[in-house]
Amino acid sequence: MRDTRRARLMLGLLLAVALILITVDNRAGSDRVLGPVRGFAAAVFGKAERVGAAVTGPITGFVGMLRDAPSARRLIGDLRKENARLRDEVSAQRLDRTRSDKLDRMLGLAGLGRYRIVPAQVVARRTVAGFEDTVEIDAGEADGIRADMTVLSDEGLVGRVIQAGPTSSTVALLTDPALSAGARLEGGNELGVVNGLGEAGGGGNLIKFRLLDSTVPIGVGRRIVSFGSQRSLPYVPGVPIGVVERIDNTPGEVTRTAYARPFTDFSALDVVGVVVAAPKRDPRDSVLPPVPPPPKPPKPREERRPGEHRAGQRSLEEGFGLRRPGDEVQAAAERPAREARPGAAQERRGRHGTQRADETGGYGYGPAGQAPPAGAAGAAPPREAQAREGTAGAAPRDTRAREGAAGAAGAAAGDGRGGRN
Repeated sequence: MRDTRRARLMLGLLLAVALILITVDNRAGSDRVLGPVRGFAAAVFGKAERVGAAVTGPITGFVGMLRDAPSARRLIGDLRKENARLRDEVSAQRLDRTRSDKLDRMLGLAGLGRYRIVPAQVVARRTVAGFEDTVEIDAGEADGIRADMTVLSDEGLVGRVIQAGPTSSTVALLTDPALSAGARLEGGNELGVVNGLGEAGGGGNLIKFRLLDSTVPIGVGRRIVSFGSQRSLPYVPGVPIGVVERIDNTPGEVTRTAYARPFTDFSALDVVGVVVAAPKRDPRDSVLPPVPPPPKPPKPREERRPGEHRAGQRSLEEGFGLRRPGDEVQAAAERPAREARPGAAQERRGRHGTQRADETGGYGYGPAGQAPPAGAAGAAPPREAQAREGTAGAAPRDTRAREGAAGAAGAAAGDGRGGRN
């Protein structure tokens, strides 16, 4: 719109009307005349404002997102870098904590054996002529390290220094086939020599222990410590070496050979210590770790008490309705009466009534293999007689039915169960 006198006049008029309306609105408050007008205007313009905000809100947000996209991308990149840095710090702290624990244990081992050590860290694997298993550590002559010094870890013997530089040194591991060390069995003076096996030791890094006396008894589980060298070079005495796992019994050999698993895990070497001063006295077996307790034997299976199986069977039968809770009491009460009858007669109950059985085990007969006496009560006729009676003429069915019912009723009365089978 062009800046003309009319335009300026309209703008001033609108501003004056707006000021008048604001003044009247503030002074009117809840006036009866202007109050309804004010409420109507607020309702109308409020709805229009909400509709306009709903329509223009997504557009405004999209425009703002496009405007802030470069800064958001930079923020995401900074957060990723910060996350990576924090993750590295956490890993470094965890590694430092592990190394600190190993260093504490190694210092404790050195304190038990009275070794003066220089801590070092394994930094790389190296290949040296004449040796297979060697590592490089970050300590050298500047730290007082010389060649032919003992190297140990927080668990046991590692090897010896074969080369020493100004700030680094090379250590030959105990698993190297070219390395040998004097050793003895725990709790005695049985001497031998420890040699590495290299790749022949397998994943377990086994070492070979040869006893000088083939008559010395040795068993699986015996522990080995270093015997020491002259002037403690290259090995100091009393350092734990390993545990015997198997023995080769070859008759006729001058020496006995055993294979031991080292205390030191050579696949995860990190913190080591170089012994720069040997102890004045042999620590013997004081540096060895405590013997673990034997495993607890499995608990024996609980045996059932007498009658427990029978009680369980009774409860199972009662649960399925095969036995009533009062049957045991009733049977116990009836047992003395049945045993007191003449001839210790017993009764066999079946589906078709009750039959009597005497001591001989026959039902309705006397001694085994004999016919019943004439007129004996409850005696059943032999099959031949039954056959003859059947051929001569049997009693009518109704008569026999009545006799059978009478006999069953009498047996039920003698049983005391009310005719229950």
